[in-house]
Amino acid sequence: MRSLPYAACGLALLLVTSCGLLDDGTPRGPALTAPAGVTAQAGSATSVHVMWSRPEGGAEVRSYTVYRGATRVKEVPGEQHMTDVVGLRPRSAYTFSVRAEGPDGASGPLSAKVAVTTPAAVAEDRSAPSRPGALRGHADGGRAASLSWGASHDDKGVVSYDIYQGTSKIHSVGGGETRALVTGLRPGTAYAFTVKARDAADNTSPAGPPLRLTTAKGSGEGPGTAPTDFRAASHRAGGAYYIDLSWTPPRTGGTVPAYRIYLDGRLATTLVWGDAPPKGTARNSFYVGKEAGVRHRVRIRAQLPDGTWGAPSAERGVSTGP
Repeated sequence: MRSLPYAACGLALLLVTSCGLLDDGTPRGPALTAPAGVTAQAGSATSVHVMWSRPEGGAEVRSYTVYRGATRVKEVPGEQHMTDVVGLRPRSAYTFSVRAEGPDGASGPLSAKVAVTTPAAVAEDRSAPSRPGALRGHADGGRAASLSWGASHDDKGVVSYDIYQGTSKIHSVGGGETRALVTGLRPGTAYAFTVKARDAADNTSPAGPPLRLTTAKGSGEGPGTAPTDFRAASHRAGGAYYIDLSWTPPRTGGTVPAYRIYLDGRLATTLVWGDAPPKGTARNSFYVGKEAGVRHRVRIRAQLPDGTWGAPSAERGVSTGP
């Protein structure tokens, strides 16, 4: 057998190592990626509710570390995907991010940072908001539920609404919202939801009346998770053609941080918004080439509160040039 030159041997060793073998020769599992869908919602003048979804790729997660700026503030078990960060300053801006850690102690990359500002503190306040009004809603496919409720009243103002599944808090939205899209549910499963209101002093209302519903069988995303009013047109600039998109985000109770744009049936790009994703009409434009008269098909999907991707929008056809 002809021996390999030294450089080639080094290359072969590099390739074997990059294939994911541990020191003892056993296969290494999938590498950890950054947690997706990180959101932060002020719960009071001194607390923020942080949520995220597990990293894509199937790697096992032992725990998550939550960062406030560059400071580690919380570590939670791998099966937990939300936490309340307390002891904050009123009327202050913060950024939060999350990092996953595997069973071998290795850490994955840090997630995107999300910004949030706590509301101003209020004078002595021991009065809780009123109970939220009747909770209504329906299952949206097999993995989501769309909820709405009557607004609570508070002498100092409602800062947030917390959604509970049984006794567990599973989601929070701002005090100006009276609806939410709850995701990450199991198909064909019965659920009971309630909502509580919270003010800046962390006074919490009694739970509103419960809503019981059963998700649809099958794992398809419901139509309420898709962007609506989707439009597509083209324009020419600098000798090239661009496709211009506009749409209305799905009503999740918060902002939608990212979208996947599909061109001719394939993922073309992932659009990630900065600190202030639009709540109203969203717009984007992207390059598609220099040839006129080319027909394209385009559609988009929104990232949901748990980091997964919702149902696709309607598909639109658009041509470059005349």
